[in-house]
Amino acid sequence: MPHTRVWMVAAVAAVPILLIALQIVAVEQGFEGPLESVWHDYVGTPKSMSVPWAGLVLALVGVSMRRRIIALGAAVAIDLVGAGGRLLAGDPVTVGNGPVIVLTGLAVLAWLRWRGVERRNALHAAALGALLMLATKVGDVWLHVTVITRPTVLDEYVMLADHALGDPSWVMGRVLDTLGPGVYAVLHWVYIELPVAAIVVAVWQLRGVVPTGQWPSHYLVRTFLVLGLLGPVIYVIFPVVGPMFAFGPDGHGLQVGNFWPGVLPPIDHSPAPLPFDAATPRNCMPSMHTAWALSVFLHTRRDTNGERAPLWLRWGGTFWLLATLTATLGFGYHYGVDLVAGAVLCLTVESVLREPERGWGLFRVRVVAFGAAILTTLLISYRYLAVSMAEYPVLAGTVVLALLAAMAAAFHATWFARRPGVAAKDQALTTPSIA
Repeated sequence: MPHTRVWMVAAVAAVPILLIALQIVAVEQGFEGPLESVWHDYVGTPKSMSVPWAGLVLALVGVSMRRRIIALGAAVAIDLVGAGGRLLAGDPVTVGNGPVIVLTGLAVLAWLRWRGVERRNALHAAALGALLMLATKVGDVWLHVTVITRPTVLDEYVMLADHALGDPSWVMGRVLDTLGPGVYAVLHWVYIELPVAAIVVAVWQLRGVVPTGQWPSHYLVRTFLVLGLLGPVIYVIFPVVGPMFAFGPDGHGLQVGNFWPGVLPPIDHSPAPLPFDAATPRNCMPSMHTAWALSVFLHTRRDTNGERAPLWLRWGGTFWLLATLTATLGFGYHYGVDLVAGAVLCLTVESVLREPERGWGLFRVRVVAFGAAILTTLLISYRYLAVSMAEYPVLAGTVVLALLAAMAAAFHATWFARRPGVAAKDQALTTPSIA
C-alpha cells in the first residue's frame, strides 16, 4: 500500500476514537464536545463560518469541474436558506451548514455510486476536508483540557527568557498601537483566517489530481494536520497564556500587573508558576500560528514536482508569514521565544513528512533528530535557565537565534539545496519501507 494511503487510513481510523474520548471528557467537565459541535454544524448554528467552507473547497479537488459547480451551488443554497431562517427567527445570521451537508453527501455518493479512480480521488479528498473540519473541533476541546489539567502557568519564566530576544511582544504591541486600527484590522483578519491561506496553497498543490489521477507524495494539508496533532501536546507540558493575559489587562485580576505593552516588568529573580483562571487556554508554547504560517511559506516556494512556484504564490506565502508573526507578537498572544519554538517544530515535522519517496536515510534522521534536540533544549532553557537568560540577554539571545538559524540551515541543505544526483544517492542508501 502506498505511503500516502497508509497515512490516510491510519488518520481516518483514529478519528472516531479521539472524538469519542474527547466527547466523554467534555460531558464530564460541562462544556461542548466535538460530537455536539459536529451536530450543530449539520442542524444548528455552526461554530465557524470559514472552516466548513475551507473543508468543502479542499474536498472538491477530487471531483470534476461539473460536480464542483453542482456541489458549490447546493452548499450556497443550503446556507442561504439557513441564514434566512435564522434572520426571521432573530438569531445570529451565520453560515456553514451547507458545506458540511454537501461534503457528507459527496462522500456518501462517491462511496455508493462511483468506481475506480473517480471514487478513490473523491473519497481521498473528502476525507481531507472532513479531517480539516474535525481537527478544529478537537483543537477547541483540547484548549479546555489545557485549562483543566494545568491550573498554573509558566509565563514568568517565559517572560524572563524573552528578555534574551529584546521583548519583541512589548515592542510590536507599541508599534501596532502607533499604526492604528487599519493595520490592526488587516493583521487580525490574516491571523484568524490562516486556514484560508492554507486552502489556497493546498488547492494549488492538488490541482492535478483529477486530470492525472495522481496525488503528490506530500502537500501542505499533511503538515497542517500533523502539526495540529503534535504541537498542542506541548501546551500541557509547558502551559503559557501570553503577555496580554499574564502581564496585561486581560488577566481577569490574576495577572502579574498591567505592564503589557507599555512597560516592561522588572526582572524577577525568583519566578514561580502563576495560578491562572479557568477560562484562558494555555496555548502559547509553542506558537502554532507560527508553525502553520511557516509551513504555508515553505509550501509556496516550490511546486510538488520540485519546480519553482509562481511569483504570486511565493509573495503571498511571504506576506502571510510576516503578517502572522507580526500579529502574534503585536496582539500580545505570544512571546518571541514561543515563535522560535514554533518555527523549530514546523521544520522538524516538515522534515519527517517531506519527500517520503526518499525514505528514511541518514539525511532525514539527522535533521529530524537535530530539530527534536533543539526544541527540547529550548524548552528546558526557557524553564530552568530563564533567570540567567534575562541576566545575560546578549549571550542567551545569540544562542537561541543561532540554534534557530542552524535548524533552518540544516533544513535548507537537506530539502532545498540538493545537488543533482543526491536524491538518487539518498534513495540507494535508504532502508526499505515496511509500507
